[in-house]
This record gives sequence, C-alpha cells and structure tokens, in this order.
Amino acid sequence: MNQGTCLQDLPVDLKPERLPHHVAVIMDGNGRWAKDRGLPRIMGHRRGVEALKDLLRCCRDWGIEALTAYAFSSENWGRPQEEVNFLMTLFERVLRQELREMMAEDVQIRFAGNLNSLPLSLQAEIKHSMEMTRQNQGIKFTVATNYGGRQEIIQACQAIATQVQKGLLKPEEINEAIFEKYLYTAGISHPDLLIRTSGEMRISNFLLWQIAYSEIYVTETFWPDFNRPEFHRALYAYQQRERRFGKI
Repeated sequence: MNQGTCLQDLPVDLKPERLPHHVAVIMDGNGRWAKDRGLPRIMGHRRGVEALKDLLRCCRDWGIEALTAYAFSSENWGRPQEEVNFLMTLFERVLRQELREMMAEDVQIRFAGNLNSLPLSLQAEIKHSMEMTRQNQGIKFTVATNYGGRQEIIQACQAIATQVQKGLLKPEEINEAIFEKYLYTAGISHPDLLIRTSGEMRISNFLLWQIAYSEIYVTETFWPDFNRPEFHRALYAYQQRERRFGKI
C-alpha cells in the first residue's frame, strides 16, 4: 500500500500496513440475484456494474493500489445471444459514461484478454479509455474481458516460441520474469487477495498463473449485493491469515 495515501473511512479494525496491494474479484451471481427478485438477468448485470463502481471507489478510499475484475470470460460467449449482446453494449456504454469520472478520480484502466474478438465499437472505446487514463497515478483498475487463464498461458507460450524460432531468445533464458512479459497482465502485480461471490468454490479459469499465492475468500453473497461491509469482512479475514509463500 502507498503509505502516503490518505485513507478515508478505513474501518478501525483493519490495519493499514496489512492491506492487500492488489485485490481481484470474480463477480458471480448477477443472474441468480435477478432471478430471486423476479427480474430479467440483465437487471442483475446492471446492478453488478454499480457494485463494481462502489468497490473501485472503496479501494481508492482505503488505499488499495490495484483492482482486477473478471467481467467476461472466454466461455461466456456460450450464454444466450441476447444476454451476450446486452453485455457488450453495457460495457461500451459504461466505458463512455464513466471516462470523465475515471479521469477526475485519477483511475488508470487496463484490459486483460483477447480483445480482438470483441465488437469493433467496444474495441474503440477500450482503446480510447486506456489511452486517456494511461498517465493517471491513482488506483490501477484492470478489467478481464474475453479472458481465459488457459488461453492466456497458451498465447504466451506461442509468443515465446516465436521469439525462440527467430533466434531472439534462447530456451535456457526463459524464466518466470520472461514468461510474465507475454501475459495479458504484463506489468501488473499479482493479486494478494482473490474474492469470489455467490459461494462457488472454484476459480473458473481466472488468473491461473497470477494467483499462485493469492489468499482466496469466498462469500455466499451475490455480486450485486457485495458492498463495503462485505468488502470489510473480506479484508478482515485476509488480515487474520499468515502468508508464508511456501516457507515456514
């Protein structure tokens, strides 16, 4: 954590020096949240966007340096076409509407995933938002879109193999640092804490390389209901753990 950060409303039972630097979230349960209320699934996604915006601001207020959100997996293309179309439109609209706010709040936004498969208009909004916020010095916000952990590792291997084939890299030179340069998340620190909502006990092909030593916190709460008190509970649980990274 940046020790110079002015923490706003940090709960008194959280230790600033033990906050995670980087939090990743698997935002699960939007559809079930809507179903429980007799609403269309798209209403759950809309409410989920509001929950994400609030979490981003909470991370900023409490001095957490980076947030990564699993917005759309490479497997999500298998959902009903109407829902997929809505999500693509929603992503585009939110990016366009929230850019001014992200600039005002000094957010640096990045995207991780195979962006070339997204609608061209969404690709344009993604490129614009990244270019506009590139110099921002506040929280680093990464949105995993059309993302799959296995696919990320495969494309990294392919890129490295190409470098070896061209004679630009020797096999014996390949190490973790080299490998990470070819990941979608190159230049982003590994998450200290991974949060999954809706009670599902799996990581769903998310950041397979990066979460090797992340602490995992699962809550039964559906994502649209994940608020600051819920985040407080996750951070409190994180601070009760001893991170040894395989050591004693």
